[in-house]
Amino acid sequence: MYYIIASGAIIVALIFWIISVQRTLVVMDENINNAMSQIGVQVSSRWDMLTSLLELTRGYVEHEYKTIKEIIQARRSITKDSSPDDVIKQENIIDEVKEKIIEVAERYPDLKTDSSYIKTMNAVDQYEKMVSTSRLIYNDSVTKLNRAIRMFPTSIAAGILGFSSRKYFEAGGSKGSYAQ
Repeated sequence: MYYIIASGAIIVALIFWIISVQRTLVVMDENINNAMSQIGVQVSSRWDMLTSLLELTRGYVEHEYKTIKEIIQARRSITKDSSPDDVIKQENIIDEVKEKIIEVAERYPDLKTDSSYIKTMNAVDQYEKMVSTSRLIYNDSVTKLNRAIRMFPTSIAAGILGFSSRKYFEAGGSKGSYAQ
């Protein structure tokens, strides 16, 4: 009888432990998803600011306007299910569009000194800084999850529950890549 009670207590304790681990890992996973969503919002805001910048160039050079507008219209949004790779691709396109807009502004000093152009360019740069900050938060969340699922005995429960390591963003500018 004692063995049955002891076995039952161990099974109940194990079930409660697995539930606790699952809840903890879900919270960590959701923190990562939230961080990616924040990055998506900021990348989208950068696109909006670039679109505004583009509208300022329209009166100067119609051909460049059409080319850049096509690039912007072909963009894809970042969601919580996106990977660091998806964000990097978007940021590379954003950097390309930004460079083209800057090239146009360099050819037209009136545009380059226009207060609306300057304010909008500053907003683009501000959103870029916000993406960098969000990357730090994302990487911190990934570190916590990856550390938890690699440590024994949580690694056993994580494997059973289907949790796996997430990829990091590498430090650096928006043209960076990610590490595993």
